[in-house]
Amino acid sequence: MANVTIDENSGAATGGVRDLLRWEGVTLFVGMTLFYWISGAPWLHYALAFFVPDLAFLAYLAGPRIGAGVYNATHATIGPLLLVLFGLLTAEPLPGSLAMIWLAHIGFDRMLGYGLKYEAGFRFTHLGRIGKDAAAATPSPTDPATGDPIKTA
Repeated sequence: MANVTIDENSGAATGGVRDLLRWEGVTLFVGMTLFYWISGAPWLHYALAFFVPDLAFLAYLAGPRIGAGVYNATHATIGPLLLVLFGLLTAEPLPGSLAMIWLAHIGFDRMLGYGLKYEAGFRFTHLGRIGKDAAAATPSPTDPATGDPIKTA
């Protein structure tokens, strides 16, 4: 596997942008869960379907390129939004309920830092590297003039 350094040129969000994306995940998770509760849909459906998108992990058995593609397809907001549209067009409540669960899952993942995947491997996401060696892969910011480390809050 490639040794990839996560920095401002790697394609991974850093600093305040990464924080904003993670807070967006919190909002999506809490908001969709609240809307699900308001809808009166059965909580058993929520419990059974919440982690279904994570079955996309199995696609990594076919390699990182296919795994990343399948994972991203199940963890992008496009799918559940199309499902909402289908539910509206057919006037059926189930697609909307499933879409809320799916969006809540996506928000939950983003909140925890699990972003969309790059083909370099499962640990490489648009929110930065994940896993036990993630901290080592994220360099400390330095002052370009002096080379001294910049203290972050």
